[in-house]
Amino acid sequence: MAKTSYKNLLFDLGGVILDLKREDCVRAFEALGMTDAANVFGEYSQTGVFLALEEGQIGVDEFHSKLKKDLPCGVTDEQIDEAFGCFLVGIPMARLDALMKLREKYNVYLLSNTNPIHINGRIKQYFGAGGKSMSDYFDGVVLSYEAKAAKPSIKIFEYAMSHLGIIPQETLFLDDSQKNLDAASTCGFGTALVKPGEEFVEVLKRCIAM
Repeated sequence: MAKTSYKNLLFDLGGVILDLKREDCVRAFEALGMTDAANVFGEYSQTGVFLALEEGQIGVDEFHSKLKKDLPCGVTDEQIDEAFGCFLVGIPMARLDALMKLREKYNVYLLSNTNPIHINGRIKQYFGAGGKSMSDYFDGVVLSYEAKAAKPSIKIFEYAMSHLGIIPQETLFLDDSQKNLDAASTCGFGTALVKPGEEFVEVLKRCIAM
């Protein structure tokens, strides 16, 4: 891959910066009594009530209420949030250090399909390691539930351009889903696929001057 001059780096979160473990989330919801948990959670995108939460179509209270219809009586909001949080494993400190280093040369942004339960729970904790916060690592953040759109919808990339004030041709977008990269490419973004088990730093070495 030829190296290109970019001003901006736009990162996906899950599968690129944040490690995920779908099967842990499935098992956690099965333990709560959800009978079709394995069919609910996708590797790269969600469906149903989970997608509605990520797209900001419903809030947390409505999410809890709707989900309880598929769960045994007595399951609490806290139990739901804990099970949902099992999707997220953690962020290695080496990746956080790499993001800080990249900010010395580039504008670094985040574009994530996510929800307020994860953002205000485990994700906040992971970025808070070492006394920092998410704002220390990124020049700007786009979250699907705030943008009212989720990847691979073109709408979230248009929102990112407007909200972050970035020019697609000056921006490299890193994601672990080719479908999301294809959508970004149609908007003019440079793209790079982060494959399972691959570190984004290694991908960037093929694309930019580190």
